[in-house]
Amino acid sequence: MSLVTGLICRRVFDTHKLMTEFPPRFSHRNKQVAFRVACPSGSTYSGQIVFSRWGMMSLPGTLDGDGSRTTFEAREDYFGYESQPERDSVVEWYLNFAHEDLFCAYGGPLFAQDEMQVTEHPALGALREALLQSDIEPLTVADGEPTPALIMGVERRCRVAIDRNPALGRPDGLYGNNFSWASADAIQKATQAILPPTITNVLAMEAPACGEGRYSRDEIAHILCTVFTGFTAARLESNRDKPQPPGVVVHTGFWGCGAYGGNRILMALLQLLGARLARLSRLVFHTGDAAGTQAYLQASRIMQAVESSARSQTLSGIVAQIEAIGWHWGVSDGN
Repeated sequence: MSLVTGLICRRVFDTHKLMTEFPPRFSHRNKQVAFRVACPSGSTYSGQIVFSRWGMMSLPGTLDGDGSRTTFEAREDYFGYESQPERDSVVEWYLNFAHEDLFCAYGGPLFAQDEMQVTEHPALGALREALLQSDIEPLTVADGEPTPALIMGVERRCRVAIDRNPALGRPDGLYGNNFSWASADAIQKATQAILPPTITNVLAMEAPACGEGRYSRDEIAHILCTVFTGFTAARLESNRDKPQPPGVVVHTGFWGCGAYGGNRILMALLQLLGARLARLSRLVFHTGDAAGTQAYLQASRIMQAVESSARSQTLSGIVAQIEAIGWHWGVSDGN
């Protein structure tokens, strides 16, 4: 592993100036429908967005570290971006299942987790447009190493229902490719403006994509390093300019297990381990459905076994223990 590189860059953007000078470019007709609901003509935007990008950090040698513990919570749902009371004691982050080229497909027909998040937080699209005209590279991977991006303070201006509802014109739901095939009327009915907008902090990092066969030890270590870097960056950024370190919570799910074909149990396990190594206060894992909950519970049981043996093992030994279980790649879901 390389040495800690830490912060690569940080830039502060005025949200109203960002949205007016670098408006998001939604090219697909259905994205335009949702945008008109979220940001009708004459909309005003408030606050600031803090963008930062972080270099890969080296993993610690052991699991115990300073003896801190992370609370794990499973929720059988999807991201709700619940509004939090204004307080300095807790900072919450939501994962973006990113492409290495940050938000590169936000304006097109797809509606997977990444694109859905940008549609509901349109200033993320404006941020990409601004970065493309700046000296900052909008990359979450560089030279094969993770460089996760953090975006603090972005407005969530709408919610889009993606569940199956034939009566409202979405018999197959709206997730993934189904979004592009739906009628404009179905998108209009599925999109609800949020007034006033809520505020979200986003952690964008890319998972490995479309491997084959059995995961190697190097692949597992690289995934763990990506998670550790992103989660540690979230903790460090949350602590910035705070007189007392706040609790840091990350909301996540089956990162890298849709279009990228990752193994659901392994990817959940490595996020649990990465959260513990990064000393997060809490990791909220959104499982989606009963099958997802079962996969998470399997990962949780393995994590408990890892923790029970941690005192007698180095982290490299733990990675070897995980690799020896024999994990295999899944297949892409096409979305």
